[in-house]
Amino acid sequence: MSDLELHQQLERRIPVAPLKLIVMPSAEKFGSEVNDYLVSFRKKYDTVGKDDPAFKDYVQDDYRMRVEAVRFSDGEGKGVILDSCRGKDIFIITDVTNHYITYKMNGFLNHMSPDDHFQDLKRIIAAINGKAARVSVIMPFLYEGRQHKRAGRESLDAAIMYKELVDLGVSNFMTFDAHDPRITNVAPLSKFDNFISPYQFLREIMHAFPDIILDKEHFVVISPDEGALDRAVFFANVIGADTGMFYKRRDYSVIKNGKNPIVAHEFLGTDLSGKDVIVMDDMISSGGSILDTAKQLKALHARHVFLCTTFGLFTDGLDAFDAAYAEGSFDLVVTTNLTCQPEGLSQRAWFRPADMSKYMATIIDFFNHDASIDKMSTPTEKIHELLKKFNTHEEAEFRKAQLAIDETEF
Repeated sequence: MSDLELHQQLERRIPVAPLKLIVMPSAEKFGSEVNDYLVSFRKKYDTVGKDDPAFKDYVQDDYRMRVEAVRFSDGEGKGVILDSCRGKDIFIITDVTNHYITYKMNGFLNHMSPDDHFQDLKRIIAAINGKAARVSVIMPFLYEGRQHKRAGRESLDAAIMYKELVDLGVSNFMTFDAHDPRITNVAPLSKFDNFISPYQFLREIMHAFPDIILDKEHFVVISPDEGALDRAVFFANVIGADTGMFYKRRDYSVIKNGKNPIVAHEFLGTDLSGKDVIVMDDMISSGGSILDTAKQLKALHARHVFLCTTFGLFTDGLDAFDAAYAEGSFDLVVTTNLTCQPEGLSQRAWFRPADMSKYMATIIDFFNHDASIDKMSTPTEKIHELLKKFNTHEEAEFRKAQLAIDETEF
């Protein structure tokens, strides 16, 4: 479905209120790209808003509000909003993984942690002071998402985080590939949306490797563990491929870096000889687990190994990936731009970014109109359209050209 067809659905729907973006400093680059798409959409496709009072301030040159997250010298902070927020439909974009932002405390330079970013988010919501028509939070990487369940005497941080935001008056909460979206059970009547990005992964793989064949005989979708199996099964069913998984054997008697170390990966699935495989997971943290998975897949004679994750944190740097790529352990890494990316990542030959800014802008536009997002949250139809285009021509150059001109898709 093209941009024009999408936005024609909004023509007869009155916006909830004038749209405004609050882009936290942690998400400045991504938020700027989202804003540019929103400006472009409404200037290009608006046909009813020019003279209708219900569409006041519908078309703007910039939807961002000016805000400040102030830090005092002792480390305390406050949120400040410099523009009027009364009656606005506000969307706050934050990236809790951005450790490049610093502040001084008692003369020391601190790098902001996820805890710092979450506190700043709450300060900005508090500064709105209930004057907005609606407040929505876009937190692509779910804060404390890995601490979603108890094992003994442990905190339940993800659920507490979400309950805090609901209590602060957040109307809509949007995240991507949540480790466990069941945290919404702490506030079952709240609006929690969990988006996925398989369409963008597939598009990048097609661009980079236009000679692949996407069918059950040539392509396998791999889950790196049992927790990601649902994601892999969904994607495999949509593209008509086979599926497999690894079982992680952990040493539960030891805790290292806050988790139980993996003893071994054991593969459960079909023969991979000569087949292309895609490993789908929610994140690359240090990368040790997914690189071990890739190495084993190559040992099982897989032809190409594609590593696709929603979030590329690379907490231990890029050297291990450089070495593994040089050894031929994998062929491509695809991660989204929903979170900040390590310096130098974009220059790596083994990396391709999946741009989510246009997709996010489309979601915001539909939310502002209270329009259905069913086809965007489960992009089965769009993946089928992409596969149809890809399989139209047999020659690789024709496939590449077909995809290269496809600028109407998010």
